[in-house]
Amino acid sequence: MTNKLFSNLEAAEDFLKEQFGDGESFDVGIKHLFVKDLPVLCAYISGLVDGEALTQLLSSMLPDEDYEIDVEDEKEYFESYFNFHGRSEETERKAYLLAILSGQVTFITKSGYCYVAELRNYPGRSPEEPDNEKVIRGSRDGFTEGISQNTALIRRRIRNSNLRFELHKISKIGQTDVAIAYMRDVANEDMLEKLRQRLDQINHDGLTMADKSLEEWLFKQKFHPVPFVRYTERPDIAAAHLLEGHIAIMVDTSPSVILVPITIFHLLQHAEEYRQAPLVGTFVRFMRYFGAIMGLLLLPLWYVFATNESLLPDALSFLGTQEKSHVPLLLQILIADIGIEFLRMAAIHTPTPLSTAMGLVAGVIIGQIAIDVGLFSAEVVLYTAVAAILIFIIPSYELSISIKIFRLFLLIMVGIWGVNGLFIGIFLVFTYLCSLRPMQAPYFWPLVPFFPMAMLRVLIRFPMTADALRPYVVASKQRKRS
Repeated sequence: MTNKLFSNLEAAEDFLKEQFGDGESFDVGIKHLFVKDLPVLCAYISGLVDGEALTQLLSSMLPDEDYEIDVEDEKEYFESYFNFHGRSEETERKAYLLAILSGQVTFITKSGYCYVAELRNYPGRSPEEPDNEKVIRGSRDGFTEGISQNTALIRRRIRNSNLRFELHKISKIGQTDVAIAYMRDVANEDMLEKLRQRLDQINHDGLTMADKSLEEWLFKQKFHPVPFVRYTERPDIAAAHLLEGHIAIMVDTSPSVILVPITIFHLLQHAEEYRQAPLVGTFVRFMRYFGAIMGLLLLPLWYVFATNESLLPDALSFLGTQEKSHVPLLLQILIADIGIEFLRMAAIHTPTPLSTAMGLVAGVIIGQIAIDVGLFSAEVVLYTAVAAILIFIIPSYELSISIKIFRLFLLIMVGIWGVNGLFIGIFLVFTYLCSLRPMQAPYFWPLVPFFPMAMLRVLIRFPMTADALRPYVVASKQRKRS
């Protein structure tokens, strides 16, 4: 059985012209070379190849005139000159074409044998600290758009042979690289197999939105407002989750790594809690939990008290509205809350030097004028601003948007049914969250179902020296951490 990919060089060149066109793509390099006296066809994508390394490789394949090898077999003859550590042989045309498109350099010999050299050098940036996961103490590196660089950042933190990175090619046209990272004998094998099956079932043109496209394919989120995965751009967070038994999913071209399985409490964690003393970390964690709850309930609660002053004791009578407005109170709150969301969206699409000025104009000038003309009462602006600040302390951007949606839902319920609407709305939101089981992990674990010791660890940041078990939701084969 022959390992030839083509019958001769002409057949190889015709195949490449059929795939890439005859001079239709300027970045596709198809070169005729000679290794000593052996004709070779070289093909590569110029923007994806390390040009300096390619030059050195080609130079090493052109030895001195005095250097002769007495070998009759063409394969042995070429391999003797092609002495490169990243060399491999290819026997399938589909894989050969994918190697070129992935940034590798390919060589076809006179008789049609194919060799691939690993010389990829994707354009990208250096690791830097993510803007949305900054810490006062700790490492300043972060994931980039290169999947190889991202795996190296995790390998640097987990120097263990049980760390696995499974590579999958996803989508029919795009052929995106997706890696599943996990610790062998720690991660749950059933979850891994389910992820592999779902990856193999993806039948789409391409993952244009990278990790987000993959999330929707894997976890069937549909119209659920809450996130089913945790995103991180910090290698230390990803490494910590892998050691706990979680699974990380990495998509080429994306600096965000997907972590599964997760609960809502994972979305409220932040690396800063573990960069401080246990007591300080516990205080920071409590503040974050309190802020998330108040970010959801502050505006609905204030509306209930403002419209039902009899519920307030005399000492808290100041919580109501002191000045009447021409606009109904509920409409004021809805307009102000949605207006802050407009401001956030505008800030994202505004150049950084202008976004600060825009925030001052919108927050100070427009807000003050709205109060002066009687559109808003001062209390509405105050409580809406406080609620917005409370939302900003949530580490997960996806969860913060979900809480805003739930808050609007509670406001509408309160506006229709008053106090009863508030309790009904809270019950519906809580029941909905408790019913979710992404990756078979209860979304509100360890609160529902209730695990006392696990709940204590969620609330309190214990010292690192304290004995700990891996979380129940990851279903690890080794619960005890050695």
